[in-house]
Amino acid sequence: MVDGEGAARAAPIRPAEVALLASVFVVAACGLLYELAAGALASYLLGDSVLQFSTVIGTYLFAMGLGSWLSRFLERQLVAQFLRIELLVGLVGGLMPAALFALHSVAAGSFRFALYALVLAVGTLVGLEIPLVMRILKRHFRERYALKDLVSQVLTFDYLGALAVAIAFPLLLVPQLGLIRTGLFFGLLNAGVALWALWLFRAELRGLMAHALACGLTVAVLAAAFAGADGITRWAEDRFYGDAIVYAESSAYQRVVVTSGRAGVRLFLNGNLQFHSRDEYRYHEALVHPAMAAQGAPRQVLVLGGGDGMALREILKVPSVEQVTLVELDPHMTQLFSTAPMLTALNGNALNSPKVRIVNEDAFGWLERNPGHFDVIVVDFPDPTNFAIGKLYTTSFYERVDEHLAAGGYAVVQTTSPLLARRSFWTVAATIEAVGLTATPYHVHVPSFGEWGFILASRRPWRMPSVLPAGLRFLDVAGLSALFHFPPDMARVEAQPNLLSNQRLVHLFEEEWGKVHQ
Repeated sequence: MVDGEGAARAAPIRPAEVALLASVFVVAACGLLYELAAGALASYLLGDSVLQFSTVIGTYLFAMGLGSWLSRFLERQLVAQFLRIELLVGLVGGLMPAALFALHSVAAGSFRFALYALVLAVGTLVGLEIPLVMRILKRHFRERYALKDLVSQVLTFDYLGALAVAIAFPLLLVPQLGLIRTGLFFGLLNAGVALWALWLFRAELRGLMAHALACGLTVAVLAAAFAGADGITRWAEDRFYGDAIVYAESSAYQRVVVTSGRAGVRLFLNGNLQFHSRDEYRYHEALVHPAMAAQGAPRQVLVLGGGDGMALREILKVPSVEQVTLVELDPHMTQLFSTAPMLTALNGNALNSPKVRIVNEDAFGWLERNPGHFDVIVVDFPDPTNFAIGKLYTTSFYERVDEHLAAGGYAVVQTTSPLLARRSFWTVAATIEAVGLTATPYHVHVPSFGEWGFILASRRPWRMPSVLPAGLRFLDVAGLSALFHFPPDMARVEAQPNLLSNQRLVHLFEEEWGKVHQ
């Protein structure tokens, strides 16, 4: 006589059993994908990736627990219930990125509520799935499974599916498909699991034709949305950006959008304006030339960030420059701004200059790994809207910048608005001073941004230059001193250094700019 566990091991594996276990893999992959997509989209549109991912993941896990608890009340027609849940997950989860993206374009004030409502809905539905699969397996293959084997098998496939998506999401899915198509593709996978269940258990399902019709309609909706994903994206971005979009691409690091209208060309990264062609010269001349002119005759220059090539254009106006090393994380940026005629016309084809060496790496890591000293270092990063960028405004980062400054060299850092984000601006000054560098702040009015700030960092005091390159559109020697005067509403306030261990600047920045947009 064979005991229960021995009988379970001896029972032959059936195709339906394999199919259900495979569906666990797909279900887990889809569930994690929707979670990652919601977190990524929230980070793109709301900033502060750590906060967004933390709150989205926490809400999603809570909802999964709620769904698991609710599964106890599903007692009859388990296969039919599982099929319906798969179709609902496919529809709600698959359409979620497109719906949220469109909503942010037309009703941004409702975005947060819709985000967490959808995360709760999808998480609850996903939480229902695994308990139902386990009960279906137990009911239909009870001769094979002891409880410990059932839990082991199901959770193994569940975790494997999650691992596969966790790796594929940033490396393959988003770069190749984009967030909207990725969501829809996995919605179709959920619908495929429902079709699979329909076929496997067709003999016991009541209302087979109704289930088949529901599956067909779900697949048709998701397939149509997948085919029209580019149109959905264009419509939403046209509403959000206003001008015609001439380039839009999601890289592994950010959403890059270039628009063109009667007023000029604009660049947006993750929805945030980076420059407007009508007045970017004010920003880039102010960023580059006070440091270059104070050094006197810079030969070796390092640019960190600035993949649009606008800062390079200004640097190359200085005759003494022999080589410029540009360290830009995103190769999409340097490729776009070195090949698109509209954009190379703006940056003077600077990225293709023989004096320029382009390195597509993380600036923090590059500074750690590479020796060498530079007469001028231009730090042109986006604002510290999240911790990934915030680390580039810390004492740890500025220590590495200091190590690469030649004797008598100058670094310059773009430093947000001293008027609208006053504490954030002076926090950067305090951070630079904390590593032993002299911080010399200044500001300029750029109509597209308002009052904008910069900070010079050096081992010696900054000195007012007596000459600037010819042909500048904004800066001149006579007006340069005015940039270094701060009226009372922008004057220095007490601030603490931004450390890698606390990144207080990210929280300050979000608080101050959040008030601006209220």
